[in-house]
Amino acid sequence: MSPKGWFDLALFILLFVLFIYVFISVRVTSLHKVYFLFHSLMMLWPFSQFAMNWTENPDLQRLFVTISFVAISLVGGGWFLLTFFLTRTEAQLSQSQTVMILAPAVIAAAGVVLNIGGDFALPVEGDYVHRTYGLWFWVVTVVLLSYFFAALLNLFRAIRSPHTSPEVRKQVKITLWGIYVLTGFACLDSFLNVVLDKWLPIIPGLTSLGIFLSCLFFVYVIKKLNVFDLVSIAQEDIINRIPYGILVLDEQGLIMKVNKALSLTRDLRVGDRFELASFLETVKVTGDVETFLEQYKQKEYQSFRIEIEVESRTERHFILQVSPILDTYQSFFGSLLTFQDVTQERFLVHELNRQNEMLQERNQSLDHIRSALSEANRKLEELVLTDSLTDCYNRRYLTQQLTHEVSTNTRYRIPFSLILFDIDHFKTVNDRYGHVIGDEVLLRTSQVVKQAIRSTDILARYGGEEFMIYLPHTEQQLALQLAERVRLSVELNQVPVELGQALEEVSVTISMGVVAIDVFSEEDPAESPEEYLVQLFSAVDKALYQAKEKGRNRVELGQYVNVAPLI
Repeated sequence: MSPKGWFDLALFILLFVLFIYVFISVRVTSLHKVYFLFHSLMMLWPFSQFAMNWTENPDLQRLFVTISFVAISLVGGGWFLLTFFLTRTEAQLSQSQTVMILAPAVIAAAGVVLNIGGDFALPVEGDYVHRTYGLWFWVVTVVLLSYFFAALLNLFRAIRSPHTSPEVRKQVKITLWGIYVLTGFACLDSFLNVVLDKWLPIIPGLTSLGIFLSCLFFVYVIKKLNVFDLVSIAQEDIINRIPYGILVLDEQGLIMKVNKALSLTRDLRVGDRFELASFLETVKVTGDVETFLEQYKQKEYQSFRIEIEVESRTERHFILQVSPILDTYQSFFGSLLTFQDVTQERFLVHELNRQNEMLQERNQSLDHIRSALSEANRKLEELVLTDSLTDCYNRRYLTQQLTHEVSTNTRYRIPFSLILFDIDHFKTVNDRYGHVIGDEVLLRTSQVVKQAIRSTDILARYGGEEFMIYLPHTEQQLALQLAERVRLSVELNQVPVELGQALEEVSVTISMGVVAIDVFSEEDPAESPEEYLVQLFSAVDKALYQAKEKGRNRVELGQYVNVAPLI
């Protein structure tokens, strides 16, 4: 094998070493993946040159020649794309634009692979180590030169842009040297080994050496300047995504950083001097400007803020906050200014104030409606919980109330009693006087009972002519006394009724059953308050039945034992 082949192999090994070094020494991001693909394409050139000189098989030589020129064709497009990442403008590229950028490189590579009629390269005496180039070789050369000039234009535009940070400018300048080196060596290789091949001996490895040297420049940018550092990229992205305007000043007041949110509203550039006092003179300020500026000049170790109003095409309001930037020794070496856009909030406040009078006027009508609704709800609640005829509570309310009451009473051993009474021979009253008079008797009887019981007692119409009284905190003896008082009040009550032209008084009596819960045992209670309540109702109903059996118009005491606390 000729020394030329070993030289290309050495350069391939060095490129591979660089590849491994970058791969293991940086945090891999999507940008690094693009670079690794680009680096792999560049490694194919020296490897294919070595392999072509290593084999004597013309078909394999043809294969390695094709691989090397396909790789170098794609490298041109890769270089151009990488310049967008270097200048932090990759977000401007759409998917269709990326395809258009890579299309010439892919077409050039396809022509190399096809080599129609030897239009790209032909062997000399069957040996591709010595070969002649056709028209398509110069097409590939023109494509690569076009990528070179496009990359230069993109990099120069970034250098001249006022929005490019000093760090990015430094990265771009070093990368330019890498492009110069690669293009220079590739052009020198084409000129000496293609144009002047008839007069000069072959000089090996020029393009491979240019690729290696350009990679050195690029690796330097990656490692020393952290062009693809994950933390730097994340910090830059976060700062530009924050909706607040951010302005970073050094201790002399020079602008070090302006994020996108602020650059869209103010014409501020990195490297310019920012005079806060002059700036505040151009805007409308709400607050004490003198105190604000005095704090800024004294560089106090705290944040302070003020509200400003900027007149542009529309009126915009900002909260301007200034915070000192301190080093590890708490020494001042810069300021951080944030511009929080509160235009929408101020508009909403103004709009709320404007509508406040309208709301106050509507509040009066709403208060009237609310009162009417409250009264309607009260009446509706009465309809739901009370008996429409007697104005007593109904059975539904009684059951709901007792379910809660008896559970509390049994748990804390609080005595209580129930009275169930029934109007004696009420069917006879209906048959003799009619249902209208019967309803009147029910109403007057409930009114008398209400007057005879205590204010804490609950009277409910249990059904038909039956009523139940719940007596909280009432033991057996007191319950019997109250029941007797109710029975006597009803017996003495006379209900006047009109029968034709005559006026007659109707008198009724009641039979009463009483159950008093004032002794509690330790045995297991009923499974639930509802079941326990059913048992109580059954006990008081039996007592009422006994009162009727013993002649009516009397009080009978029922029994309910084995009452334990409901847990």
